[in-house]
Amino acid sequence: MKILLTGAAGQLGRELIPLLGARGQLVVTDRITPNTAGENWVEMDISSGESTEGLLRHFDPDLIVNAAAYTAVDAAEAEPETAFEINAKLPDRMARWAKQHDARLLHYSTDYVFDGKSAEPYRETDAPDPQSVYGQSKLAGELAIKASGCSHAVLRTSWVYSSHGKNFVLSMLDLARKNPALKIVDDQRGCPTWAGNLALASCKVIAKWQQRDFANLKGVFHYCDDRSLSWYEFARLIFGFAVKSGLIESGPDLTAVPSEEFPQAAQRPNWSVLDTHRIGAGFGIKPASFNQSLQVVIDELVKKDRS
Repeated sequence: MKILLTGAAGQLGRELIPLLGARGQLVVTDRITPNTAGENWVEMDISSGESTEGLLRHFDPDLIVNAAAYTAVDAAEAEPETAFEINAKLPDRMARWAKQHDARLLHYSTDYVFDGKSAEPYRETDAPDPQSVYGQSKLAGELAIKASGCSHAVLRTSWVYSSHGKNFVLSMLDLARKNPALKIVDDQRGCPTWAGNLALASCKVIAKWQQRDFANLKGVFHYCDDRSLSWYEFARLIFGFAVKSGLIESGPDLTAVPSEEFPQAAQRPNWSVLDTHRIGAGFGIKPASFNQSLQVVIDELVKKDRS
């Protein structure tokens, strides 16, 4: 199987590379080439339609895994064209190509497609109502993929973190080293998800697709890890794990505050908890343990710190 992975330098992309490489002939691409890149790396500007379509024609993949995304949520309010180019037009091109060439597409979306006003975990059948340009652009990408008619799975997730890139875990640890006290938002709730678990879930989807009984299973699926938390609760656990593992000497004093104390350009959903029953029923995928996953990431950071 020939596999094309976009967004390979991101949090999810980096976790996907070794897993996808074990499943077939892999070509990876991003707009930058890291020092660790292998011979299968293609540097490409994903906002260029001609470049994308040229790569698809040249490599002719059986499977496209699109981990590329414009994720600067606040910047998207001032740069809607860029957000829609990457989050909507790029997956649209890939989906139409996949339909024409009998390929499959695995794409990623977000809890930001919902308005965040629910009190129950969001199901795939709940009506989207994005409140930000970022959420609108991601929903537009979902709808374009569906309209193409290609064989696809869209995995919606939330609050992705890892030991690399830019994410809440790394931001909190950086702030903890500089500040004795922190204010953390406590009125937004979601399911923190380790990028490694999302990558493993992705490969389980691919493995099922290769079985005849699951070949026609497609659509939108939710995947996140098994615990819902507020940002404040998440921060407390990060510092607790980090102190216990010796990554930091002590955690800062934390104060829970409403989101109004940190005004931002884009509106965040207050409720981002996703229901994962459909991906469990369809692919046999269960949410991974949040506690175990956070410990894995902290251990990775300890190893980096000591190397």
